[in-house]
Amino acid sequence: MVSNISTATPSKPRVRITSAFWWLLASCIIAALAMLPVLALLSEAIKGSSGLWQHLTDTVLATALPETLILLLGVGLLAGILGTTSAWLVSAYDFRGRKLLEWALLLPLAMPTYIIAYTYLDILHPLGPVQGAVRFLLGYSSPREFRLPDIRSMTGCILLLGFVLYPYVYIPVRAMFLTQAGNLLDAARMLGTSRHALFLKVAVPLARPAIAVGVSLALMEALNDIGASEFLGVRTLTVSIYTTWVTKSDLPGASQIALFMLLLVVALVAMERWARRSQRYSTSAQKSAVLAPLQLQGLRGWLAFGLGTVPILIGFVAPATYLVVEALKRFQFSGLSSRFAGEAANTIVFAGIATVVTVGAGLVVAYAMRLSPGKVSLWSFRLATVGYAAPGTVIAIGVLIALGGFDRFVDQTIQQWFGVSTGLLLIGSGSALIFAYVTRFLTIAGGGIDAGLSRIPLSFDQASRTLGRTATATFRSVHLPLSKAAMAAAALLVFVDCVKELPATLLLRPLNFETFATHLYGEAARGTYEEASIAALAIVLIGILPVVLLARVGRVRT
Repeated sequence: MVSNISTATPSKPRVRITSAFWWLLASCIIAALAMLPVLALLSEAIKGSSGLWQHLTDTVLATALPETLILLLGVGLLAGILGTTSAWLVSAYDFRGRKLLEWALLLPLAMPTYIIAYTYLDILHPLGPVQGAVRFLLGYSSPREFRLPDIRSMTGCILLLGFVLYPYVYIPVRAMFLTQAGNLLDAARMLGTSRHALFLKVAVPLARPAIAVGVSLALMEALNDIGASEFLGVRTLTVSIYTTWVTKSDLPGASQIALFMLLLVVALVAMERWARRSQRYSTSAQKSAVLAPLQLQGLRGWLAFGLGTVPILIGFVAPATYLVVEALKRFQFSGLSSRFAGEAANTIVFAGIATVVTVGAGLVVAYAMRLSPGKVSLWSFRLATVGYAAPGTVIAIGVLIALGGFDRFVDQTIQQWFGVSTGLLLIGSGSALIFAYVTRFLTIAGGGIDAGLSRIPLSFDQASRTLGRTATATFRSVHLPLSKAAMAAAALLVFVDCVKELPATLLLRPLNFETFATHLYGEAARGTYEEASIAALAIVLIGILPVVLLARVGRVRT
């Protein structure tokens, strides 16, 4: 009797792909897309025409590099001094108006660099209000008899950029002064150290990491600037990239300058890391004392308030007042321009789309790092958020090369198969501009959302998994409701930065496409400042939104 024994080979166990894997895969794809402009830029720069590097070195870099380095040195020193002293003033002293200064010192963040150059060119013009008032007081009747030094200079550019970018230093340094151990400062005072010596010998050395971070951010913004430098007659690397590409139609040359500029950015980041390489802090097990501000009464209090208002007046109040006056004049004379509605729609729609995509991508890379901690998710996060360190012109050229090549490939393929030309699908539709926005500001979204997720205990994830929920379901029911505030703050910051971004918008916009930023640039380049006052005021009003957010966060922390 033959027994029925199955001889079938046992089936191999199926590999179960969890939802966490898909989050990690999506994070890797986002990182690859974010690195695409940098890789395309590198490829285009390497295959540049023979002898181009030598030509650029002898002509462009010989002028642009020294001016860029001088500008960065001057802006770094001025922003560092203004930011650090302002932070110490409102942290170490108590006087009438201090609460007002605490948040008002953030206001220059709402003033893009190209707008402050645009406004001061008119305010300090030889026929402008300031020089006219000075000549009247001194008894002169015309600019031929007396005129102030021209603002169109390296000195003028350093001063204007420094008074706009110092909040990047003020924010982290003030946080350091408020949170570092007040016990050390009290001990120094008990040993006879004066208040001024306490600042130089104790507070500043303790705040060196925060100063280094703030100065590096200010230098990144100064390096990204194109409008202010060009308006003020300073030929930086950013301006050289624009003129080489647009004026001379030399994309390989512009790519090589952009690659050199990217190396300069890497060097700045490395210097910042090196400057604080040995800075380590430990806190006592006991609760640290908060720095007790010294009361200033009478004349000393008013003097402190007056000193604190100087950077606010120069960096925000004066240019904002000018914009309001000029905008009212323009509106009373001819009303709103017929182009205003279209420019507003272009600005809001493109910035809104880019914000949604950027926040979504930042959410993926941040949540993937939480779900799958390790080298893959960590490097995906780092590579995805590398774009913020690169100036807008560098990102724009990389995007043009990458997406322009894709457009050509699709056009040639469709022509071969169907005999129809598709044209520039991505470049011509504005998709390239949105891609540049996303690549440039993904750091803001990813960092903000990661900070929000880090405040949620891991025990919440474990409890959700115990109830049988997947990683995606856990995100929807647990993480999303608890991180809405962080996501909203990140979205606001991304939206405002997209509205203010000039270099990438200027270089990647479709034909006959204008935003507030490009309209302002065009009018200022033609010298018709009054025509752009309403658009400039609109940008400043939008830029105030994150300042309000930062001020509220600062009040909560203090």
